[in-house]
Amino acid sequence: MAKVRYVGHSCVMVEGNNTSFIIDPFITGNPDITYGLKADDVKVNYVLVTHGHGDHIGDAVAIAKNNNATLIAPYELATYCQNQGVENVVPMHIGGSRRFSDDFWVKLTIAHHGSAIIDGNNIIYTGNPCGFVVEIDGKKLYHAGDTGLFMDMQLIGELGLDLAMLPIGDHFTMGPEDAARAVEFLKPKVVMPMHYSAWDVIHQNPEKFAQLVGSKAEVKIIKPGESFDI
Repeated sequence: MAKVRYVGHSCVMVEGNNTSFIIDPFITGNPDITYGLKADDVKVNYVLVTHGHGDHIGDAVAIAKNNNATLIAPYELATYCQNQGVENVVPMHIGGSRRFSDDFWVKLTIAHHGSAIIDGNNIIYTGNPCGFVVEIDGKKLYHAGDTGLFMDMQLIGELGLDLAMLPIGDHFTMGPEDAARAVEFLKPKVVMPMHYSAWDVIHQNPEKFAQLVGSKAEVKIIKPGESFDI
């Protein structure tokens, strides 16, 4: 069993029996986080980052440094973080997988989006974006990152997913209708919507998404800061 905590926006923290990780740790400046969490409060073994946009890489470098944690990301993004002083970095790429321990396995999947760090007038290329399939304590979790709908989600679903975490905000990613179609492809036992409330431009009603999913999966709608067991 693993505890899944919805930190806010696309950030999720997962605690297993011996391993903990955070995905897309955008904490500082995250409008979803109104419950007092600070980046310094995060204690994890691994930091996973799907792409270089500021609302996803967020506090990844600081959290990795503070915890002496291993940072996992697509090659170019991982190299950028290494150049920022993160000592434990595992550069990977789409389609690749690695077992880090008996209870922790990671695979990178495609995501249809962009990936760059924008620093004033400078745009730093950070490679292709990705999603993650993570196995922890025997449970398989899929974090789609920022993406549109794609047919290969059917292949991801063949891995046997206990939980899928999908963006539903539209505009930059899938909206509720496409995300519900993604559930048909992925066939997870449980689905959690994310990336839908931090800013007005992506504001969506998660209950509408749940109605569209219907009986295809159990829909977990939780507030930032809340958690559930999987």
